[in-house]
Amino acid sequence: MTRRERRFQRQFMALERLFPPLRGPMSTLRRDSWFPVRFPIALVLIAGGLFSFLPVLGIWMLPLGLLLLAVDLPVLRGPISVFVIRGRRLTKRWLRRWRDWRKPRA
Repeated sequence: MTRRERRFQRQFMALERLFPPLRGPMSTLRRDSWFPVRFPIALVLIAGGLFSFLPVLGIWMLPLGLLLLAVDLPVLRGPISVFVIRGRRLTKRWLRRWRDWRKPRA
């Protein structure tokens, strides 16, 4: 396993720790035997993310579809890992600022 693949797997594990209810479906979808299901789901999610101006469909579908597609396409693993890392850091920063803003001032 290359360094890029290990980094990609670590990001999946970090996402599973952040969202425990998704641990089961995420680990199931990452199995090699699920390729015939995973690939079309990824493409549908990406297409749905591109039509985010419609009700129900949203921009949330695009990163999820790219994440699933990166499981099958090694070319995407590096950029998607970077995207996940930056997203986690940005979320932590926002949460920290939110907590500081909500703190009662004495």
